[in-house]
Amino acid sequence: MDEMEEELKCPVCGSFFREPIILPCSHNICQACARNILVQTPDAESPQSSRASGSGVSDYDYLDLDKMSLYSEADSGYGSYGGFVSAPTTPCQKSPNGVRVFPPTVPQPPPQHHLLPQPGSLPQIPRNSCITCPQCHRSLILDERGLRGFPKNRVLEGVVDRYQQSKAAALKCQLCEKSPKEASVMCEQCDVFYCDPCRLRCHPPRGPLAKHRLVPPAQGRISRRTSPRKISTCTEHELENLSMYCVQCKTPVCYQCLEEGKHGTHEVKALGAMWKLHKGQLSQALTGLSDRASEAKEFLVQLRNMVQHIQENGVEFEACLVAQCDALIDALNRRKAQLLSRVNKEHEHKLKVVRDQISHCTVKLRQTTGLMEYCLEVIKENDPSGFLQISDALIRRVHMTESQWGKGTLTPRMNSDFDLTLDSGPLLQTIHQLDFVQLKGESPVPAAPMLQLEECCTQNNSATLSWKQPPLSTITVDGYILELDDGNGGPFREVYVGTETICTVDGLHFNSKYKARVKAFNASGVGQYSKTLIMQTSEIAWFTFDPASAHPDIIFSNDNLTVSCNSYDDRVVMGNSAFSRGVHYWEMTIDRYDNHPDPAFGIARGDVLKDVMLGKDDKAWAMTDGGISKGATIGMLLDFSRRILIFLINDEQQGPVAFEGLEGVYYPAISLNRNVQVTLHTGLPIPDFYTPGDADPNGSVC
Repeated sequence: MDEMEEELKCPVCGSFFREPIILPCSHNICQACARNILVQTPDAESPQSSRASGSGVSDYDYLDLDKMSLYSEADSGYGSYGGFVSAPTTPCQKSPNGVRVFPPTVPQPPPQHHLLPQPGSLPQIPRNSCITCPQCHRSLILDERGLRGFPKNRVLEGVVDRYQQSKAAALKCQLCEKSPKEASVMCEQCDVFYCDPCRLRCHPPRGPLAKHRLVPPAQGRISRRTSPRKISTCTEHELENLSMYCVQCKTPVCYQCLEEGKHGTHEVKALGAMWKLHKGQLSQALTGLSDRASEAKEFLVQLRNMVQHIQENGVEFEACLVAQCDALIDALNRRKAQLLSRVNKEHEHKLKVVRDQISHCTVKLRQTTGLMEYCLEVIKENDPSGFLQISDALIRRVHMTESQWGKGTLTPRMNSDFDLTLDSGPLLQTIHQLDFVQLKGESPVPAAPMLQLEECCTQNNSATLSWKQPPLSTITVDGYILELDDGNGGPFREVYVGTETICTVDGLHFNSKYKARVKAFNASGVGQYSKTLIMQTSEIAWFTFDPASAHPDIIFSNDNLTVSCNSYDDRVVMGNSAFSRGVHYWEMTIDRYDNHPDPAFGIARGDVLKDVMLGKDDKAWAMTDGGISKGATIGMLLDFSRRILIFLINDEQQGPVAFEGLEGVYYPAISLNRNVQVTLHTGLPIPDFYTPGDADPNGSVC
């Protein structure tokens, strides 16, 4: 709440508001300060039509009144009234805010020692007194009521009181004569804080005071805050309560104002309804301003990070420059000092621009936060009329402050990169011409992209990678190059070139660790690589039959895990995953089979013939007989480490190794006709009897 303190100080005295009043321009001022800056005008130049008070004067009335004022905005400073008869002749004073304050010029009545002054009585304001707002410098002539014609800002007074109470270190006793001691209790009926000695002396627990309720000081402070608000009275009719709101004049009024005053023909609404409406409008306006303040805070963090990046980049660039210059012969030393000077100038220039923007944005954010906190405290007030007296001005201020955070305000004015490149290739005889090569008219190469780890993942034998440019980078990017190795520590190869920032790579090896990296490019060249990401593919293969590559006569069901055929001829269907590395095992169950002709199970190349039995060409390796029947389970074990294929029926191995010397890429495959239906089972572990690598020279399994 520290930022709100400036909102709670008088623009004249610079202290917290005391008995603030609301001027027609919606600004506030202490009542005592208002008396100090009053200036008396000549009677002949005081137009009666320009007399005004705070009651019943709308914003439009005030604009007309300001045109009729004796003083224009150009000459309304508190020192320009010396030419009038009643202008002060003593030197003016200055407030902490720079406002020039005249001492009171009201003649003091002769002292009357036999009369006691009435409480709250104020010296009479002379006729034709003029007051000028210390903030907007608009002047107006007071009417016969003087300062009493301006409404008191009870909402602001309540906010100031709460703020001062929140800053108080401890509540003090109110009856100690010399140095007040810390209060120990508060009497709710007496509304007085007592220390223990004063409580025993002034508030004994007997007699009529025995029924009083004593509470801890902190609870007493809260009870004071939550005490019922005072009923507001009309400034025109002091005995009448404010109960309605004049829409045209934008001010609370009483029933007598409607019957006798100028508000009789105006549109009026219930005070409570307008109170809620304006509170809602102010809350809605604060929402937009709060978003701007949040953006400003994030922007400040971004600017502070930019300062650190500039410093780091400056140190790194300077080190590279020194290393290059020191590697040259002695003739480079004279030029080296000049180059370092230019780098330092660029460094300091960038820091100065960013720090100036930080300072400017910090001041604006502090003002915005102070206004927000003040508005939130105003919303907490339970005084409808007092709230409505200042709500319009606050809403305008909130919208105006929000507009100040417009487009471009939260954009860095300086790039943290050093767009300087040292060309160390000239010949020795041209060393005296050595200079920086700076890309003018075109952007430098892009910065290294950042991999978004939370969006990078692997599924089965596919890998999805996502990346983005660094947050502070403003360099144009034309596209990206994604590279992966072979999953076995081999060289990198390009797998994607384009403008997208997300890519999925299919057909990778199972149970393999791939290294991935990405770099950006534009017309100036290719940037640096991102950090290398290691991605692990699935250890066990999960796949289905592939409708895209299957013969048209194949019928798919059960999420492509079950196949049958509508032709009497053999038709081939393959799995949607290819294998070229590792050990893999899958099974197929015979759901329907009339023993003629036999289906064929095995593996195949991607270009295998689809309209002949599997294994009839040189692109497939299959088992075509083996006593299978309905309900049987055929297992296939493919081991690329030993380059063999083994068949199992109902968990029993069918002879030795079926095929050897297998190299390349293979797909699980089957051929069948309309008398056969098969269901695929994947993601299975290697059978217990088999240990990869334990094979004899003849290829049989040990």
